[in-house]
Amino acid sequence: MQGASVAWIQTVSGFFSLVLLAALSGCMQGESNVAAGNREGVLHIGNGTEPQSLDPHVMTSVQDAFIARTLFEGLVTQNPYTQAIEPGVAQRWTFSEDRKTITFYLRKNARWSNGEPLDARDFLYSFRRMLSPALANEVAYLLYPIIGAEAFNRGQNTNVESLGLRVIDNYTFEIKLKNPTPYLLELLSGYQGHPVPRATVEAFGKMTDRYSEWTRAGNLVGNGPFTLKRWRMQREVTVAKNPHYWDADKIALNSVVFHAIESPLLEEKMFRVGQLHYTTSVPLSKIEGYRAQPNSPYQQNPMMGTYYYMFNIDRPPVDDLRVRKALAMSVNRQQIIDKILEGTGIPSPALVPMNLVPGYQPPDLLTYNPEAARRLLAEAGYPNGEGWPGVELMFNTSEDHRKVAVAVQQMWKKELNIQVTLVNQEWKVYLDTMTLKNFQLGRMGWIAGILDPAMFLDGFTSDSGTNRTGFSNRRFDELVLKQAPAAVDPAERMALLREAESIFIEEVPLIPFYTYNSKHLVQPSVKGAPANVADRLNYTYISLDPTAEVFRFE
Repeated sequence: MQGASVAWIQTVSGFFSLVLLAALSGCMQGESNVAAGNREGVLHIGNGTEPQSLDPHVMTSVQDAFIARTLFEGLVTQNPYTQAIEPGVAQRWTFSEDRKTITFYLRKNARWSNGEPLDARDFLYSFRRMLSPALANEVAYLLYPIIGAEAFNRGQNTNVESLGLRVIDNYTFEIKLKNPTPYLLELLSGYQGHPVPRATVEAFGKMTDRYSEWTRAGNLVGNGPFTLKRWRMQREVTVAKNPHYWDADKIALNSVVFHAIESPLLEEKMFRVGQLHYTTSVPLSKIEGYRAQPNSPYQQNPMMGTYYYMFNIDRPPVDDLRVRKALAMSVNRQQIIDKILEGTGIPSPALVPMNLVPGYQPPDLLTYNPEAARRLLAEAGYPNGEGWPGVELMFNTSEDHRKVAVAVQQMWKKELNIQVTLVNQEWKVYLDTMTLKNFQLGRMGWIAGILDPAMFLDGFTSDSGTNRTGFSNRRFDELVLKQAPAAVDPAERMALLREAESIFIEEVPLIPFYTYNSKHLVQPSVKGAPANVADRLNYTYISLDPTAEVFRFE
C-alpha cells in the first residue's frame, strides 16, 4: 500500500503539471481573466471541487453553498462585515413575546428569475419539501426547532398541516417554534432557508426527487441576485446578474464564474498569473511567501469550523474505545499547526471551535498524552503495537490533507509503533464512501458559519443524516434535542450543550485536530469581501475596481 501511495502522488503530480502548463500557456496569450473581469464586472472565483448539486435542499458541501448564495435568497441574509442579520426576501420580521413565533413580512417586489412573483406560499412549499422524509435532506434536523418538524421528518407524523408553518396572506409567513431558538435567523440566512420554485421543480420530476434536471442551466429558476448561465462539468459554473432580483440596482457585478479547481497548487498558480480574483484556499507551502509580499493579497481569519478524523466505530479495531482514545491522545496538534499548517489553525481537542462562541468553553478531554495512549493500546491487546491488525486512514484528494495525514501516520508509528495505511479518493467518490460507512477512519470537517454549539452537536445525534460515525447515545440526544432547546436561561443552555459535548468527546467518535482558519488570496480590485468567522461571501456587497492593478508576485 505504501508503494501504491507513492505511485498515486507521482501520477497526480504529473497530471496537474500538464493541466497547469496548459492553463498557463493559455493565460499568457492576451488579457487575463482578472484584468478583463475588473473592466467588465466579472468575478472569477476558485471554488474547489465540482459541485454535487445546486439544489439547496440537497446540498451539504461548502463548495455548493458558495454558488447557492448567488442563485437563491432566504427570508434573511447576513452582513459580511458584522455578521448581523439583514433583510432578504422578508423586509422585516417580528417576534412574539415568548419568542416562539416569528412573523415575516415579505417584499411585494420579490420575484423569481423568470419574472414570476414570489410569495409566502413559496416558502411554505419549500420548508415542507426540506422536511419531507422522501427527500432525505441530510441537514433537515437543523429545522427541528419548528413545531412538528422532527416528527414529520422522521415519518412519525404524515400530517403536513401539523408543521408550525403558516401562510397568513400572500406576503406574510409565520414560523412557530417549540422553544425560543437564538440561532434560527442565522440558520435561515444560509442554504437551509432558501426557497425553490414549485412549478420548476415539479416540471422535471416529483417534489422529493433528489437529483433532477431542474437545476441545470436553462432550467434552473432561483430568486437570488444572479441566475445560472452555464455549468460546464469539472470546469466552471457561471452565473449572470438577475434583472428580476428585488434589489438588482444595488448589484455591482455582472457575472460570477466559479472555477472547479480541486488542486490548491493549481488554484494558486492561476491566481498568480491573473486568472482568479479569489481563491477558496491557499497551499501551505505558499503561505510564507505571500505573507512576505508588500500589500499582500493573503487573507486569513479564524472561522466557525473544525477539522477532524472521523471513526466508523462499528469497524474493528476502532470499535474499541481504548483504541480510539489511544489514537486521539497520541496526536500532537500543536506540532501539526506549527510544522505542517504554517500557523493557519488553532489546535483544539474539541468539536465546537475554541474561543469563538460567547459564553461557551468546549471540554478539554483529548489532550496530547502519548504515555497514556500507549497504556490504553496495551489494554486493548496491542502492547507496543504487537498484533496490530492495521487501519486505513482515508482522505479526499488534496496536497494539504496528504501532508497532515503523513504527519499523523508518522506520529502513530513513533508513539504507538503501529502502521496506518493512507488511502485517498476524489471528492465525490469519497463522500459516497463516507455516506456508505465503508471506512475505518476518514478525514472530515464541519463548518457551521453560525456562532452556536448546537450547529456542531446536532449533526451527531443518533438519527442525523450527517452522523456517519455510528455514535449513538441516549443522554446526548436528550441534551441536544430536548433539554438544551427548552432551556430559557442562556447560561443553562450552554451548560447543557457542554455536558453533551463532553459525552461525545469521551466516546471518541472522532479526533478533533484544530479550529479552521480561512485562507484566501484576494485581488486588490475585489471590494466588499472581508474575512469573517462564517467564511461567507455576500455577493450583493461585492464590486470590482476597474482601476486596480492585477496582483503580481515579487
